[in-house]
Amino acid sequence: MTHPHAPSAFTDPAVVARYAEGPRRNVPGYDGLLRMSRILLAERVPADGRVLVVGAGGGLELEDMALAHPGWRFDGVDPSQPMLDLAAQRLQIAGVPGDRVALHHGYVQSAPAGPFDGATCLLTFHFVPREERVSMAAEIRRRLKPGAPLVAAHLSVADGEGSDGDGDGGAGERDLWLSRYAAFQVASGVAPGHAARARDKVAADLAVLTPEEDEAVLREAGFSDVQMFYMGFAFRGWVTQFNF
Repeated sequence: MTHPHAPSAFTDPAVVARYAEGPRRNVPGYDGLLRMSRILLAERVPADGRVLVVGAGGGLELEDMALAHPGWRFDGVDPSQPMLDLAAQRLQIAGVPGDRVALHHGYVQSAPAGPFDGATCLLTFHFVPREERVSMAAEIRRRLKPGAPLVAAHLSVADGEGSDGDGDGGAGERDLWLSRYAAFQVASGVAPGHAARARDKVAADLAVLTPEEDEAVLREAGFSDVQMFYMGFAFRGWVTQFNF
């Protein structure tokens, strides 16, 4: 779940060791998001299918899918070697055979050509600058079989533009959703000061698009039938597919 533009903390051993705690504290309904993601993939991925996992560091979604679908094989890619090491350790502890999962150090371009029966990109796109989103999504699309699904979820916040016809209050709506993101962290046990700093860092450092912009990125990259299936405060999730 990391990207070249992600915080350098993903190489900090202490941060890496505690990584598994983060998604459940930060992302409303994280465990449900994992289950929904594999259910959506399973609609089109065959029992012996091959799945590309973009941002595979940490191994949480790899573990979830591998245990639920013992015939699936996976290629996971991530630019953080410590996070890939953590994923490998997690899969070994879970009893997932090593020949079912290949982990690749690098970016999407480092992933095998496939073709894959499906792909996931969870909690990763928000680390990617706006101007690189389409090319990254296109790299995923080029590795998929026709009709193969992509499930993506990340920070995506409305800005209020056009809601009342004059665009007023856009920044206020975005601030409100990011404040709710911080409030969820506090309710999950994160210290208020830490949650406030995390909220400010997201606002300052990440290219968080609106849901409409995110859907446009997927379409421009060559995906079709873009459907939102998940919303958790400041997070959104979509399922889409590559067709000729």
